Amino acid sequence: MINTTGKVLKDLLKAADEGGYAIPMFNYTDLWDQMAVLEAARELHAPVMFASIPKTVNEIGIDILGAIGKIRMNENDFPIIHHLDHSNSVDLCKKAVDAGYPSVMIDASRETLEKNIKMTKAVVEYAHLYDVCVEAEIGKIKGRDYEASFDGGDFLVQVDDAVKLVEETGVDTLAVGIGTAHGFYQGKPEINFKRLAEVNEALDIPLVLHGGTGIPEEDVRKAIKNGINKVNIGTQIRYTYMSNVSRIVQEKGAVTHTIDIMQEARPYIKQVALDWIRICMADGKA
Repeated sequence: MINTTGKVLKDLLKAADEGGYAIPMFNYTDLWDQMAVLEAARELHAPVMFASIPKTVNEIGIDILGAIGKIRMNENDFPIIHHLDHSNSVDLCKKAVDAGYPSVMIDASRETLEKNIKMTKAVVEYAHLYDVCVEAEIGKIKGRDYEASFDGGDFLVQVDDAVKLVEETGVDTLAVGIGTAHGFYQGKPEINFKRLAEVNEALDIPLVLHGGTGIPEEDVRKAIKNGINKVNIGTQIRYTYMSNVSRIVQEKGAVTHTIDIMQEARPYIKQVALDWIRICMADGKA
């Protein structure tokens, strides 16, 4: 059993910053893709995060996912971190803290800066009582996906706003809008590395890249070089999961046992996680 708290995550992110790599974070939908991700982490001895979004939480239950998360974190001899991703509810973040999540994200990026600060501060004040790490977001992550939806043009993070949010809330990590998007990209992503570098220069906390799916490897590594310490991957995991389950069901028939189908699909999900761990240069870093 290994200690998995917010402090552990902060130490992992600090080590990533100093070592020039990033911690990959994978969104899961259920036990099967969760297992695939954690198998990849064990194989490459990599520090990773595995995360539930509110859609998953609402379907399965925060207490159940929190209990499963604690079991998963305790069954390894190196740290992996369970995370609540993209919650736009202060109350849900508090419930995740109570359920044993060592890391939560409050996403109030669609609100005014003042409301974003107010909501983030409320989560930080509660979470820090229990040594839980808090991620916030500023700017917009473009795209239309199960995590979020934003199609406007005013997406780029403003440096002064980022500084104000961090100073007034004491948040631990910050997701920044620099041109990335949720879901699959239409064409090559246009990432504003200049703005990323400016935010990184102005802040002394780890920065997070959302919308990892579809970003070329060289751009991911350039983002890491410019201050990104955590990279989120969701759509590619879900797409790989569903496309392979669909194919296997078509090949074997619906009378096939669920476990047989999932055992055959899991290696494909695992391979996505293995690839992303290597892209983030986190292999062997646990």
